[in-house]
Amino acid sequence: MAEAATERLADPDVEARLGRLDELLESLESAPGPTTRSATQAVALLTEVYGEALARVLDHADEQLAERLAEDELLGHLMVLHDIHPEPAERRAARAVERLRPAVQERGGDVEWAGVEGQVARVRLTTGGSGCGSGCGGGGSEVTDAVRAAVLAVAPELTAVEPLTETAPAFVPLTTLTHRGAP
Repeated sequence: MAEAATERLADPDVEARLGRLDELLESLESAPGPTTRSATQAVALLTEVYGEALARVLDHADEQLAERLAEDELLGHLMVLHDIHPEPAERRAARAVERLRPAVQERGGDVEWAGVEGQVARVRLTTGGSGCGSGCGGGGSEVTDAVRAAVLAVAPELTAVEPLTETAPAFVPLTTLTHRGAP
């Protein structure tokens, strides 16, 4: 009889381990000597072998299972890292923009996917008026940065994210358009 499955790490625990791994690798890379080179080569080879193992899992998966695996945030990032993600970069990037859209709308703006030209993602940013807050003023640099980071995280094959910025039209009451002043 099979043993019970081990408990999985929660996403914050995975993120903490990845952060610690980054710290350890940075520390290791800054240390001189042959032991450092051997250790970093061992990590690179291990990463390559695990990537090959993940690719073989995908080879045996049907389309539906591959999509489900890719929807898992950690697996999706690993698939991107190893250049084996089953979805095209454009679809992944468009979904990342759609996930950000409610947060941008809460700040008085909007963001829409506009497509890819070559290796450059295009997003349509609309910066709102008074309800936009500090993130949308001045061209929406905070929003633009957040969109750029989200898109390139899921689709690093793209080289850049360019916003097509629009300013929302100011509200003009209908009565001011239909009321004519006295001659």
